[in-house]
Amino acid sequence: QVQLVESGGGLVQAGGSLRLSCAASGRTFSPIAMGWFRQAPGKEREVVATIIWGLGKTYYADAVKGRFTVSRDNAKNMVYLQMNTLKPEDTAVYRCAAQSSLNNGYDYWGQGTQVTVSS
Repeated sequence: QVQLVESGGGLVQAGGSLRLSCAASGRTFSPIAMGWFRQAPGKEREVVATIIWGLGKTYYADAVKGRFTVSRDNAKNMVYLQMNTLKPEDTAVYRCAAQSSLNNGYDYWGQGTQVTVSS
């Protein structure tokens, strides 16, 4: 089993920055990819950014491209999301997720951390 725990959320003014962290634990942790997702009230969950665990290749949603950066520390089993130039529309619950194998989608999820951006 894999456990994912997010931290780093909070309240920030528009234009500010936050850094989210996701700590992964489990007997063996070697995912195919890690992702950050978010869900705002009344909206569907959307992908924010993903990173291939081994290669480090990244993907960003258009809404965050140029403002957010996803990174990982393989040795520490950590994934990060640096969020800069935050906007009120970035307000959401952010969750990290792990894709354990090529045959699966994202099959392990954290509980989430709230990010609120005030205007």
